[in-house]
Amino acid sequence: MNKKLSAVCFAALSLPMLAMAANVAAAVADMADAPAVETAPEIEAAAAAPIATVEVATRKTRSSVELGKLEMQKILPGINPLKALQTLPGVSFQTADPWGNNEQNLSLFIHGFSGQQLGYTMDGVPLGDQQYGNYNGLSPQRAITSENVGSVILSSGAGDLSTASTSNLGGTIETFSSNPLPNRNVAVQQTVGSYKTSRTFVRFDTGNFGDGNSAYISGVHHEQKAWDFAGRQGGDQINAKFINNSSLGKLTLYVAYSDKIEPNEDSTVRSASEKYQPYTRPFMYPNFQQALSYLSATGGTPAADGNNYRNYYSDAQRTDYLTYAKFDMNLGENTTWSNQIYYHNDDGVGVVAGPIGVAGLPALFAVYFPGQNLKQVFGNSGFATRTTEYAINRNGWLSTLTTEIGDHKLQGGLWLEHNRSSAYRRWYALDVNNPSSPYDRPGNPLITQYGSEIDNKVAQLHLQDEWRVRPDLALQAGFKSSLQFADGQFPVQPKNGAIANSTALPVGEIITKKWFLPQIGGRWDITAQDQAFFNVQKNMRQFVTYGGGGASPWSLSSQGAFDLFKSTAKPETSITYEAGVRTSHKLDLGGVTAIDGQINVYHVDFKDRLLQISPTSVISSIIGGNLAVLTNVGSVKTDGVDLSGTVHFGRNFSLYNALSYNQSKYDDNYVSGKDTVLTSGKKVPGSPEWMDKFVATANVADTEFQLIGDYVGKRYATYTNDLEVSSYFLTSLSVSGKLPFLNGGWLKNARYRLNITNLTDRKGDLNVVVGAASGTYNTFPIAPRQGFLTLMADF
Repeated sequence: MNKKLSAVCFAALSLPMLAMAANVAAAVADMADAPAVETAPEIEAAAAAPIATVEVATRKTRSSVELGKLEMQKILPGINPLKALQTLPGVSFQTADPWGNNEQNLSLFIHGFSGQQLGYTMDGVPLGDQQYGNYNGLSPQRAITSENVGSVILSSGAGDLSTASTSNLGGTIETFSSNPLPNRNVAVQQTVGSYKTSRTFVRFDTGNFGDGNSAYISGVHHEQKAWDFAGRQGGDQINAKFINNSSLGKLTLYVAYSDKIEPNEDSTVRSASEKYQPYTRPFMYPNFQQALSYLSATGGTPAADGNNYRNYYSDAQRTDYLTYAKFDMNLGENTTWSNQIYYHNDDGVGVVAGPIGVAGLPALFAVYFPGQNLKQVFGNSGFATRTTEYAINRNGWLSTLTTEIGDHKLQGGLWLEHNRSSAYRRWYALDVNNPSSPYDRPGNPLITQYGSEIDNKVAQLHLQDEWRVRPDLALQAGFKSSLQFADGQFPVQPKNGAIANSTALPVGEIITKKWFLPQIGGRWDITAQDQAFFNVQKNMRQFVTYGGGGASPWSLSSQGAFDLFKSTAKPETSITYEAGVRTSHKLDLGGVTAIDGQINVYHVDFKDRLLQISPTSVISSIIGGNLAVLTNVGSVKTDGVDLSGTVHFGRNFSLYNALSYNQSKYDDNYVSGKDTVLTSGKKVPGSPEWMDKFVATANVADTEFQLIGDYVGKRYATYTNDLEVSSYFLTSLSVSGKLPFLNGGWLKNARYRLNITNLTDRKGDLNVVVGAASGTYNTFPIAPRQGFLTLMADF
């Protein structure tokens, strides 16, 4: 059967499933009248409410859906907020571990836009563009411990004008921390499971004290063995939050510390020329004898392995400190002035210990050690340790004034940020007599290949007006301005020959100003239960300010290429058009008691796509040499529809389904070197056309069962669409309930949760790494079935 048709049929199956579910609900009602399982003391009222899966934001002029704390933790306690979003329409998320913690192989697409083209915040604080090579932020799971997340909101078409982001071409993901509890409480949670998993979470809430004060502090220790080798992921986190409410306003203080180490996976190279294409490429650490015997006497890898050779170890080490202070001041009955200052410091390193005889390394090392025995230079093991060492030091201020004058709600705001980031590429010996560990920072580098320092200042202003035309109709209009002042330097330049075709990496300043990025939208309350909305918004992605890699002007290999980019390139922009209908009805149709959902259609014009390519002969004459250039290569047109809804069968059963279709196509061919790359009319690789998700939830007596399904259609794997990755369908199961025999006295809310991921133990390609116009791509595999048991209690 055609896979596109399969997805539609799969969604259509929901209709007979509803009829079947009505019978299940009736049976469940006969078995017990017990309320929904409580999963946190602050949600006492939830037991009396229908089961919820996602909440649709009803006051927005754009598509906006919210996932709450309870629903996130049901998927898997400790889950990354971004991974939890994979149950929402239009979201394609993949990573190697069940929690979504591994950032090196994380893949995220929403409506055809990649994760680096979205905007991210936590309690309003900007989190950057989520690139693995840290330079302007941190991931949500490092900014806040999962168990402390109150909700996460996805605006899949366009975010609020006030969103503090320079990358939100395709929408925003906002994470919000939970507030302190009103009563004193100690919450303890322990997860154990597959591959030696242990996750311990403890949180102390002070309850209300003094005059409007409340606070909490929490700690978590997480570790798990990688499923295909002896790597260890995890780390420690501490969060603390304080709130003071007074007649003057609300003061919020927040502090987060995160120290995480994630073992990286090597992707498998797929191409016709690769004879050996393994399902996984596991590292050999800590089996050093195996690693030594794997190499030839000169440090070469087995010829039969080709590009899919094995490294000794690799991981990502990240230490972050994040804090903010926010004061929402009451200036009058209808006027508030919010001011927030924040600070973030990151110390990170990406480490890989690999063979010295691959990927052009002998030529690189010979530049620094000409005529020497390279194996002896690097510790006589045949391996060398490479690091990319990151540092981020940024601070900022967000100020927003909101007032209501008659039928108008006016808002104006300012975001300022100063970010100083660096990236240093270094090489270290791996001593045959004293081999290093991936969990320690190496010292005494033999080579510092390059070192970048970039100073970046961002200013963003916005102004908007929401006009209540009549009680059932509101119009919203406004604009934002985005300005970036970036200056990049290379205190350490590579030696001649250390980077192919380059004698010196570029330095200089790029200033980008876009004063008018408009937005207009409307909201019509058709009935008390039905609402229509539309939104049109223009956004811009500022140039990436990272030195040494990626699609950044400071990663170009010559000053000439940088100067050409500075004088000719334009930032990527998008105009998003979206419209939809939301509904929420209580019903009395046999077993069906309520239905809610949203349908939205969208069109996006994405212009000035940036891509690193080989230069034409004309460009070569300008920049001097056959050096890679970063240039605009055309436009993308996107059309799509998201349809999601939940059918409730009393308090004991609900069925949620989200079907989405997206078609993103390139408008133009582009020239790379002497070749014309035929991408016009081709679909954006990595982004699936069809996706369908469902969540079926049932309460039987004191036990809740939740089955989650995630269908992702085929994805093209190259820019010319000559290769593709097959679709997959994964399921997971959650079972939870109370432990009444433990409740009583000083122990309360004792409960358990059992989670099984990849329930059917499906194998295949999970995410695709796109990096070529044709002929080759890389993949990461689907992780095997894993099980976890979580015990929770409050004191």
